[in-house]
Amino acid sequence: MDFSFSEEQVALGELAEQIFAGQVDADRVAEVEASADRFDRELWAELAKANLLGVAIAEQYGGLGFDVVETLQVLQQQGRRVAQVPLLATLVAGAMPMGHFGSDAQQQRWLPGVVAGEVVLTSAFSETGSNDPHHSSVVARVSTDGWTLEGTKIAVPAAGVAQAVLVPAATDAGLTVFIVDLDRAGLTVELNDTTNHELHGTLTFADVVVTDADVLGEVDRGTAVVDWAVQRIQLGTSAIVLGACEEALRMAAEYTSQREQFGRPLSTNQGVALRAADCYIAVEGIRVTLLQAAWRLAAGLPAAWQTEVAKWWSAEVGQQCVHHVQHLHGGMGADIDYPVHRYFLWVKQLENTHGGGSQQLARLGARIAEQAKTAAGS
Repeated sequence: MDFSFSEEQVALGELAEQIFAGQVDADRVAEVEASADRFDRELWAELAKANLLGVAIAEQYGGLGFDVVETLQVLQQQGRRVAQVPLLATLVAGAMPMGHFGSDAQQQRWLPGVVAGEVVLTSAFSETGSNDPHHSSVVARVSTDGWTLEGTKIAVPAAGVAQAVLVPAATDAGLTVFIVDLDRAGLTVELNDTTNHELHGTLTFADVVVTDADVLGEVDRGTAVVDWAVQRIQLGTSAIVLGACEEALRMAAEYTSQREQFGRPLSTNQGVALRAADCYIAVEGIRVTLLQAAWRLAAGLPAAWQTEVAKWWSAEVGQQCVHHVQHLHGGMGADIDYPVHRYFLWVKQLENTHGGGSQQLARLGARIAEQAKTAAGS
């Protein structure tokens, strides 16, 4: 496998870096965090203008027609600036599954609006308890008008600004994913402040009517849709973590090189150098496992193992990295008004998004055990 980027991918990454660096600084992040909807609409408009919101959307709908690798490049730059825009929810959790499983009518209705920056999408794949998206807390029952949804979904990102949400619901013979307008009668949204100051929603469905035209993919075959989407969401969270850890490490290197103690820079102390080296190894570990999984997905190869490994690195090792960075900043690292603190909060939030480190290890262990059992049986 070759992890070298093509000329187009390099240009795309540079464009994303230029837009995020030019639009977002610590003051802008603080301003958006204090706003009612926590949505940097000016940045969103600039991303739309550069067609980066259409990075993985087909050209027939106005997008660039790229895939997961290029989308992760954009998300990585978001992580470097901890910018409050619903990229993961809209591009990865919403538009990518629609582009892959959606009907022509569904794609035509939603995807051009995403490209233009007029539509925000999200998904409701999180669950309480073991957080298994295959066991939905929403039930879909056949009704005279199509289907009726009942139940509650938690931790829905961008629920306060999105126009539609992908909802897996339990049906008689399996799981079915529905595209639900967030202004649908019977659907209520309660917003909650999260660790990194994003607003996520608790969605309550009370006799919410949907039709067969709202089914994403096929009835009772939503497990394939969920698995496909969650793999990419996990890589999207890892890409944001990668960007956040990269920038946090850069800030630590700058701070410890400039801050002097006992007549010399902090960076010359062995303990400081060792912690910084651990952070560097963490960043590169996240990068290589992320690229391996993304390359396999883009090539159409099975990537369940590789995705879980990448998610473990971003959850477990990424969190260790931002902890080290805080410690390297001393008392400044604990100051919630100092920019480095935001990187700690973002990585902490993303650590447990769609499975923390322990959950990924459990899944990997189950795969290894099943593989050994199969080998022994043969």
